[in-house]
Amino acid sequence: MSVRVRRVYDPPEPEDGVRVLVDRLWPRGLAKDAAGVDEWPKALTPSNELRRWYHAGEGSYEEFARRYEAELAEPEAEELLARVRESAASGPVTLLTAVKEPEHSHAAVLARLLG
Repeated sequence: MSVRVRRVYDPPEPEDGVRVLVDRLWPRGLAKDAAGVDEWPKALTPSNELRRWYHAGEGSYEEFARRYEAELAEPEAEELLARVRESAASGPVTLLTAVKEPEHSHAAVLARLLG
């Protein structure tokens, strides 16, 4: 499986394959046609409560990742995760996020679970 994480603000590349936006909110200042997003499964994103908790600096990345994985065990998220996993089995998938440090984000958790 080929899954990678990139910032949504970076221009699309041919090796991106299926481009999946994994942020709940649309990235600021980015036109939808410029983003090159193929899928936007909002149920795969962290809940608003978890996102706010993490961005408020109330816990560690490890705790965030644990709580996020618990959210991903919910039926709707599990179904979407399986669909992205199927896409990755047949070609490259790029998880897109607007965060400044993708390696310490929910996108990295998703990539780990998909890989």
